[in-house]
Amino acid sequence: MRVNGEARRLDLDSRVTLLDMLRDHLGLTGTKKGCDQGACGACTVHLDGRPVVSCLVLAAQCDGREVRTVESLARDGRLHPLQEAFIRHDGFQCGFCTPGQLMSAAALLAQRRASSADEVREAMSGNLCRCGAYPNIVAAIRDVAEQNGTAGDGGPGAARNGAA
Repeated sequence: MRVNGEARRLDLDSRVTLLDMLRDHLGLTGTKKGCDQGACGACTVHLDGRPVVSCLVLAAQCDGREVRTVESLARDGRLHPLQEAFIRHDGFQCGFCTPGQLMSAAALLAQRRASSADEVREAMSGNLCRCGAYPNIVAAIRDVAEQNGTAGDGGPGAARNGAA
């Protein structure tokens, strides 16, 4: 499999989840373990460009596939526009849910499905925030969508800091 663009080959027990592989075997701890039941969204990553809750995906199912984690968003020391918008709009408090929120938001923007606040709220409904930062999270996502000109491409590899 490829993780954040890098080929990885691991010999793991067939019961190891993608979440545990990322955190315990690759040291990618940005992806958070919240409920471990697929209910909170804190462990959201991209699998072949689509958001998945990594606690419900077996690592073995990812053989030959592309996995992207929150660590893939910032590049060359520059934050992704979503990360910048979350800071500007106070889209986090404790920050525990933020990696999953960012990955779900990046997928939403890549699909150009952020044309209204209602659409954003619906698409982000699988990501829980115990601190209640929802209005600020929606504002941050809408801000990036508006910066992109439509409901824009905000996924990993998208334009950064005004560069195409």
